[in-house]
Amino acid sequence: MNTRNPRTGEKDYFFSAMPAEELAALCSQARSAQPDWNENGLTARSAVLQEWKLVLQQEKTALLEALQQDTGRSWETKLEIDLLFSSIDRWCKHAEEFFEPIPTKKTQIPFIRLQQDWVPYGLVGVISPWNFPLLLSLIDTIPALLAGCSVIVKPSEVTPRFIEVMNRSISKVPELKKVLRYVAGDGTTGAALVQEADLICFTGSTATGRKVYAAAAERMIPVFLELGGKDPAIVLPSANLDIAAASICWGSTANAGQSCLSIERIYVHDKIAHEFITKLTERASQLMLNDRDIEEGEIGPIIFDKQVQIIDEHLKDALEKGAEILTGSRSCELINGGYYCRPTVLVNVNHSMKIMQEETFGPILPVMTFSNKEEAIRLANDSVYGLSGAVFAGSVEEAMELGKHVTGGAISINDAALTAIMHEGEKTSFKLSGIGGTRMGAAALKRFLRQKVFIIKENVEPSPWTIQLQRKA
Repeated sequence: MNTRNPRTGEKDYFFSAMPAEELAALCSQARSAQPDWNENGLTARSAVLQEWKLVLQQEKTALLEALQQDTGRSWETKLEIDLLFSSIDRWCKHAEEFFEPIPTKKTQIPFIRLQQDWVPYGLVGVISPWNFPLLLSLIDTIPALLAGCSVIVKPSEVTPRFIEVMNRSISKVPELKKVLRYVAGDGTTGAALVQEADLICFTGSTATGRKVYAAAAERMIPVFLELGGKDPAIVLPSANLDIAAASICWGSTANAGQSCLSIERIYVHDKIAHEFITKLTERASQLMLNDRDIEEGEIGPIIFDKQVQIIDEHLKDALEKGAEILTGSRSCELINGGYYCRPTVLVNVNHSMKIMQEETFGPILPVMTFSNKEEAIRLANDSVYGLSGAVFAGSVEEAMELGKHVTGGAISINDAALTAIMHEGEKTSFKLSGIGGTRMGAAALKRFLRQKVFIIKENVEPSPWTIQLQRKA
């Protein structure tokens, strides 16, 4: 399979998809190694991951180069790698707290007590997307390993170059290579993994998520889906407009808007709309493309060329229906073989437009006004998605009061897209943005564990129900 370089447009990387029979054998091996991995205990598993972290630090340069070639951007890639190291430490701490001994519980029956236990799934399959290749391949993998599972990761075929580096690092940690492996492949490989694993974590589009959900249902295995988003930001009259404009601009354009938690809809009170839009437009217009130098400019290329068609379609639809561009461009630009989308502020938008309804996945900032809080809530919730959002107000209390009515799993208060950097808040996805338990915070470990209870009779006397049965006999 050939992979396109997002900066040059050239197909300059070739990889072979893992055949289904080889994947099946690999899954079998990983599942066979899982009981020993679990029995070794949490302390041993944490030590192995800490050993892997040191190896990854040695591979940092190679990992950075591979990811930059995959994605065409720099500072977000460096952030991804830094978050990897800190996330291993964070998850080890979460696991230590989570797996503290569970005390025996008394019951309503005096001579019976309960002892709870956790049983990990044997093999977890992780199918991850192209927008944050490293981070989103590990956000489920690390807690699954600490929970005692084996894991097979299938990253997107759009960004496969880092797989080689990851597998090389894994091979240097003997205990880890028994229970963790990255595999290269496309959708067919992902579908094959769904047929092999005992539990699936999928991050990607809602359309593909439906297919994964259906296939898992056929096998009666659990799935955890993190899907699309169309996150709203609401700016109330009392808000600090400089902070709101800066935060929303960042939340909309980081990684060139290629994030499920990007701010894709902006609602501002009509009393402050002109001032806010002026500030937002000024900030957006100052952002530069990194087409000349990957280290210069804040906006990288559109990673997946098929996404260009969606961005262009949404812009075309909005302009045909009366939207106006204050800064940016009417479509993505082809520069030196790579596709770039300039941060684009749109006004005169409404909910008949695709730009306000469908996931765009680009640095587009459509702004719509409202006249009261009830209207703001109605507009924010007028979406099939419910991933996250943001509210800006003069006080935390005012923002929180409105935020309680916004449908979404993570609402940033007086900032935007905070779940990109804050991974401790437990949340779930609403509506078509996903299904399953939180993937953040210590409770995320529960996804990879089944609950088991020992119902213990403590005395040696016959139970009352046994005696009653004997009398009837």
